[in-house]
Amino acid sequence: MGKVPTIVHHTDEGDHVVTEAAAICHYLAEMNPEAGLLPHDDEMADYFRWIFFAAGPVEQAITAKNFGFDPADPQQQGTVGFGRFERTMSTLERHLAGGEFVCGERFTMADVYVGSTVDWGLNFGIIPPNVAFVAYAERLREREAYRAAKAIDNALIERTKK
Repeated sequence: MGKVPTIVHHTDEGDHVVTEAAAICHYLAEMNPEAGLLPHDDEMADYFRWIFFAAGPVEQAITAKNFGFDPADPQQQGTVGFGRFERTMSTLERHLAGGEFVCGERFTMADVYVGSTVDWGLNFGIIPPNVAFVAYAERLREREAYRAAKAIDNALIERTKK
């Protein structure tokens, strides 16, 4: 399918191909537990709920909005995985307003995925710049790992311009 991103993890047992950004994030956390990005037992429900909420309903809502599809009919809303754009965004907003990160006070791999979705959406004017989303994105942008990753991205972008 030409999926981007895709990773190929070369192991002694063979190559393991992983597509889908949320799956890649969790796979990398599993393969590198020493990084401390996996959820603790008491964080698992939030971790899995919100990483898949961002990968499913949030992505669907953004796509539908970009294509001009707005299921106003309650019956239509019940058959799509996100209801309506505003409802999806307010659901995510309420959760992010309740703590520092997706799983509470600790940064996890769920924040890599949910955070990249929020950051991307804010940068492109797709996700509303409300207090909860902006504050969450700012917390993520303050992290050294975020700044290091952005520096790599920016260098690669500059290289492709030449």
